[in-house]
Amino acid sequence: MRMLAVFRTPRRLNRSFAVSFLLFALLAIFGAFMALPLIYAVSNAFKPLDELFIFPPRFLVNNPTLDNFFDLFALMGNSWVPLSRYFANTLFITIAGTAGHILLASAAAYPLAKYRFWGSGTLFSIVILSLMFSGHVTAIPNYMVMSWLGWINTHASIIVPSLAFPLGLFLMKQFMEQIPDALLEAAKIDGANEYRIYWSIVMPNVKPAWLTLMILQFPALWGSDGGNFIYSENLKTLHYALGQISAGGIARAGVGAAVALLLMIVPIALFIITQSSVMQTMATSGMKE
Repeated sequence: MRMLAVFRTPRRLNRSFAVSFLLFALLAIFGAFMALPLIYAVSNAFKPLDELFIFPPRFLVNNPTLDNFFDLFALMGNSWVPLSRYFANTLFITIAGTAGHILLASAAAYPLAKYRFWGSGTLFSIVILSLMFSGHVTAIPNYMVMSWLGWINTHASIIVPSLAFPLGLFLMKQFMEQIPDALLEAAKIDGANEYRIYWSIVMPNVKPAWLTLMILQFPALWGSDGGNFIYSENLKTLHYALGQISAGGIARAGVGAAVALLLMIVPIALFIITQSSVMQTMATSGMKE
């Protein structure tokens, strides 16, 4: 009876209501502080020129206007390459690079995580080692490889290097190692081949990994301006075109603020759409044998 009384006694919280409230308030303050740059960028996009150059600067706009966006579209309308062309180039590079990286990283991580073959440890050690190098270190070799392949001034010069992002392979392998081998063996007994196991069992169970890679890779490609790889104006990206417009001096400060907001909208929207799925699958993906 005493044992039953112990189990029936409701568990008390380890911290008081006051401590919980203070923690919540502290997190709310930090969250609001991190949101200030985004709020400031949105406010600047709707400020007229006189408010952009006022001193001391004001955080919020007093007289919101859409003139900055109208001026931006007017400038792009006078360009001999339409805005839709820049947008289509950016969208193609971003989608192809992100989807290709997720497929390539997951396909390479699957045998490294679930099979032991000669040289597998060395290959994974090379992947770990490559995480130590910045993209600036490999810029010249990357350009030389693209030049030898004849891919300079093509979208492939941006898409193909993005497929070799080593963090994706590392992250996918770590997640795939958590999948029970018994689950894969049961699928093989039921007659599933390796491709069916990879696509129908492994990929759904590593959803947090490839959603995280999507959040990391999409903004990087969306903000790419082509650098030294693309020279043709018809192949330029939206980031390059808008950057050239906003670099016109003080008179285009309002247009530059509108450009900054437009470039931020798509990555932020992607994060808002996918972050709930990432958090949910992170909480429910602890599969163990």
